[in-house]
Amino acid sequence: MKARELAVEGALEFTPRVFPDQRGRFLSPFQREAFEEAHGAPLFPVAQTNHSVSRRGVVRGIHYTSTPPGTAKYVYCARGRALDIVVDIRVGSPTFGRWDAVLMDQEDHRASYFPVGVGHAFVALEDDTVMAYMLSGTYVPENELALSVLDPALGLPVTGDFEPVFSDRDRAAPTLARAREEGLLPDYARCREIERGLVPGAGVASDA
Repeated sequence: MKARELAVEGALEFTPRVFPDQRGRFLSPFQREAFEEAHGAPLFPVAQTNHSVSRRGVVRGIHYTSTPPGTAKYVYCARGRALDIVVDIRVGSPTFGRWDAVLMDQEDHRASYFPVGVGHAFVALEDDTVMAYMLSGTYVPENELALSVLDPALGLPVTGDFEPVFSDRDRAAPTLARAREEGLLPDYARCREIERGLVPGAGVASDA
């Protein structure tokens, strides 16, 4: 499995080796050894898994969790094709305001790790696109927040030769600047502290 650091501090992309044969193909979207080598610590204990199905043009996000409690994610596309986006919304982060994107499809089967406190969005590029998540925390409605994926200051690549489909919640979400003014964004130092605590006794590679 190949690992790549994304433009958002602490976020990682993983590309597994794919084994095709006459029956189809086999791959492992998460591999502990490769993850620990790239991240410098084990994956968080999984508290919940999520599964979403989206038609072409659906845009979900930018979603994030109040921190504390905060949530880390490991995400891959189980079916279809999506542009998966991570946005650094952690106040005080060296990469605050930056974003990066991973094309997730059925050719390369890439996956992404998102540290505590970052924002997550994706665009479904095919009908019946299935996104699968492993999460460090459980779903608590009042902790789940959103930012505008159309914020011009961010310039995310969420439009194309399709009619974008948004939820009412995502369409009404505030910009990054407004959320910061209202004190709604996670603090970078607190996010790092929470992330360290997800795996007792483990450090994080980027602190070295």
